[in-house]
Amino acid sequence: MPTILVADDDANIRELVCLFLRKDGFTTIEAKDGKEALTIYHATHIDLVVLDIMMPTMDGWTLCKELRRVNTELPLLMLTARGETWEKVKGFELGTDDYLTKPFDPLELTVRIKALLKRYKIGSTQTIRLGTITLNRQTYKVMRGAESISLPLKEFELLYKLAETPGQVYTREQLIDQVWGLDFAGDNRTIDVHIKRLRERFATSTEFQIETVRGLGYRLEVTG
Repeated sequence: MPTILVADDDANIRELVCLFLRKDGFTTIEAKDGKEALTIYHATHIDLVVLDIMMPTMDGWTLCKELRRVNTELPLLMLTARGETWEKVKGFELGTDDYLTKPFDPLELTVRIKALLKRYKIGSTQTIRLGTITLNRQTYKVMRGAESISLPLKEFELLYKLAETPGQVYTREQLIDQVWGLDFAGDNRTIDVHIKRLRERFATSTEFQIETVRGLGYRLEVTG
């Protein structure tokens, strides 16, 4: 089973999270702050990290940034009492995949962790299936059954990015960086234009929909 690293300065929270995760068969490792978590990560195989924001020595923001610097494919879930919209936006911009506020339902946390692990398995392949629709990253082809759908390169890459981790919220800045690149000099509203075009192209699709998350960004939800 996957190994989950739980980083939180509250020993009671760590104990509660680890208790429920172990009941589901996960292996857990605890860290009392970001610095200890980073040390453990470099010394141990970790499949997912649950991290608090407010921790001594190294806070969750810094830990998230450092983990993303060395591994862009590591699932990260922020578990924190701080739930303001700007804090969620900052978390997503730094690279977290999901965000759960305290107090939380341990069963919901377990479900979210399982969903994240499933998403990253999908994201590690070169082919994504959304019902009858197939996205092939090697050929940049989109197929609906036997029908070929032609997409401009950036629209394909944007759809692929959203589809490889269904349910994950991406900010406009993240999508610009990951699809257009860090040297892109245009307006991040370019994302809105491309999202609009994708919605129009797949307006009759029952396999998925691209949702706007108010104040945050976009996510793709599988519906078929």
